[in-house]
Amino acid sequence: MQKKPLSLRIEESRLEKLKQHASLKKKTMTQLIEDWIDRLPPTPSTDGT
Repeated sequence: MQKKPLSLRIEESRLEKLKQHASLKKKTMTQLIEDWIDRLPPTPSTDGT
């Protein structure tokens, strides 16, 4: 699967918290965010299927 860039604005304190948590878990920030997204419930289809 092709990866695409994601850009966002976040408060510096939250960025530092994310960096520290990633380091503690020995993961990248991208991996933490992907893990969180993967835990979201599926959304209903909008194409009628």
